[in-house]
Amino acid sequence: MLVSELKEEHITQIEAIEHDCFADDAWSKNALLCELDAPHAVYFVCTEGEKVIAYAGMHNNLGEGYITNIAVDKSFRGKGAAKALINKLVDFAKTNTLDFLTLEVRESNEAAISLYSAFGFTKQGMRKNFYKNPTENANIMTLFIN
Repeated sequence: MLVSELKEEHITQIEAIEHDCFADDAWSKNALLCELDAPHAVYFVCTEGEKVIAYAGMHNNLGEGYITNIAVDKSFRGKGAAKALINKLVDFAKTNTLDFLTLEVRESNEAAISLYSAFGFTKQGMRKNFYKNPTENANIMTLFIN
């Protein structure tokens, strides 16, 4: 398993993971391509050979890290890809002296909440009816770096 920076050649595989993981809320290929050119965007992929098995990204805004997506191919879940990507995001945050990393997660996504908690993320709030299909609240989870 290798973690590296996202490149344009990864986009098609990431788009497939997006649609598999997020269905109605998946980012389009164009949206993903736009992230490549955004100066504040930081994205990483986890690969096995030529296959992209997961990806994660964040926006670095004025010393604050806003995680946009963490997605793992369903056939590779539970094998450490998400942990490797979160480690990479945390390392980036520390290296670039960000104050915190934050994200939204479905209230019912116990596996993700447990994973983020293991990294030291704590619930800081809630966004009511943030998610659609089905409608669900989002926990706001934050890891304070400095």
